[in-house]
Amino acid sequence: MLDSWRTRAACRDVDPDLFFPVGSGAPALVQAEEAKAVCRGCPVREECLRWAMDDSLQVTGVWGGLREDERQSLKRRSRRRAHRAGSGG
Repeated sequence: MLDSWRTRAACRDVDPDLFFPVGSGAPALVQAEEAKAVCRGCPVREECLRWAMDDSLQVTGVWGGLREDERQSLKRRSRRRAHRAGSGG
């Protein structure tokens, strides 16, 4: 099963709405932090993050302990590192 990591996820018994805060104000940030707290103790956090960043078209929500803006920032940093490594600098 390709996504067998999901059966071991700490969030499997948590309301999925927690991981999809609406808006960018204080209530949404608090909700995102609550979701990230679930992720912190998750045994498959890395697999979840990798799935969200590489294998899916999932843009919104908290995945692998990161909000969408945090995942985008991580992708940019990774691309810059890869570009620097490829250019020898």
